[in-house]
Amino acid sequence: MAVRPFLVNGEWRTGEGTFEVKSPFDGSVVAEIGVPTEADVEEAAATAAETFKESQHLPIHARSEALDHVSKRLGETIGENAELIAREGGKPLKWATVEATRAVSTFRWASEVIRHGDDEMMRLDTEASLGSRVGLLRRFPIGPVLGITPFNFPLNLVAHKVAPALGVGAPIVVKPASATPIGSLRLAEFFAETDLPKGMYQVLPVRSSVADQMARDDRYRKISFTGSADIGWYLKGLDPKKRVTLELGGNAGVIVHADADLDLAAKRIAFGGYYQAGQSCISVQRVLVQSEVYEDFAARLVKEVESLKVGDPMDPTVDVGPVIQRSEVERIDSWVKEAASQGAEILTGGTADGPFFAPTLLSDVTPEMKVCREEIFGPVVTISPYQTFEEALARVNDSKFGLQAGVFTNDINRAFQAHRELEVGGIIINDQSAFRADQMPYGGSKDSGFGREGLRFAMEEMTEPRIMVLSHVPL
Repeated sequence: MAVRPFLVNGEWRTGEGTFEVKSPFDGSVVAEIGVPTEADVEEAAATAAETFKESQHLPIHARSEALDHVSKRLGETIGENAELIAREGGKPLKWATVEATRAVSTFRWASEVIRHGDDEMMRLDTEASLGSRVGLLRRFPIGPVLGITPFNFPLNLVAHKVAPALGVGAPIVVKPASATPIGSLRLAEFFAETDLPKGMYQVLPVRSSVADQMARDDRYRKISFTGSADIGWYLKGLDPKKRVTLELGGNAGVIVHADADLDLAAKRIAFGGYYQAGQSCISVQRVLVQSEVYEDFAARLVKEVESLKVGDPMDPTVDVGPVIQRSEVERIDSWVKEAASQGAEILTGGTADGPFFAPTLLSDVTPEMKVCREEIFGPVVTISPYQTFEEALARVNDSKFGLQAGVFTNDINRAFQAHRELEVGGIIINDQSAFRADQMPYGGSKDSGFGREGLRFAMEEMTEPRIMVLSHVPL
């Protein structure tokens, strides 16, 4: 098998040594990746810093045309990209195709955002003492970006860092997850076809210890990190002067009120809790159902969960694929067994089989259990009854996380109440927590993160406003 190279300073390199990317389904080798040397890591940082001198002055059309090109190439290769996602990460092909398609729109949206522009003219003749003045407010990139990406969305979550950076004229170096680096390298192939400066996008598939040193490098003015809370907050604490965006964990709550469409809620929760084998930070984890419909809804949800097909991610009919590592299967299994020993009832699932953990639904849980308190990051959902809507809101908020939540109700007042009171970054009405449109602001509160992604909002995180005041002008 040929070694798959990485991109530094416009050159495809293989470095020294290799590591294997293996399928979490059957352990087969998907790719052999070259390992960057210390010199490669240093050159990438130096190249990004030098390239910024040019890239910060690139006209909008140059940046937009490059983003359009990457979007077009992604659109031409959706099938190929979906297969790569499925093979390296174990995501079922049907959902890998969704991710590959979303990456097309992520780059397209980035292009549309910068073409639309956000420059602002401010009248400053608001007081007699100010005179006749006007301000022009523009945003400018703060400098090179270090992007650190997770395994679970190896193409589109890389796109959510790369597209905004290229859009604002900031060079970006990506450190992809070691388990799933191919998506970032795929984007590098399409970037290399554009006319942007060659140092604007580089990929370094290095170990976490090397990434730690990169995060300390002053030449990276901004870190965009998606991953665990422990690592994210550690990175933020390294340098208080460095801009950091953190997209971290969650244990999303979904409320099902008695006035909701119960069939719709059951179908959507069965999707949102298990489609990624639960390996998504906005995956449904805690379902709260109004007591008067609890038994009815629980039966509907069990039926939907048991209809999910588990198996080979390359099978287009499979709904739930493998967990990323066997050690994670063992951890999930231990959490479920611990909950059962503490009084939880396994309504369905609860078994491990090789790389799979069966889609599991637990009832009779308490807030102190790990399956409620921590992020499971596996195909396990809990279900509990509640009496009042206010109680349900309080129980969703009773978490150290606050990324997204879902609320099924046909009462607009309850929807607005949830929007006002839930301590999360996004509230999804009449759908489950795992909904995301790529152009919307995405991020959380508490231990779920800091800052926002979502094209325009990510661009704001990578730039700073600067005002020019024109004095003594006729207004």
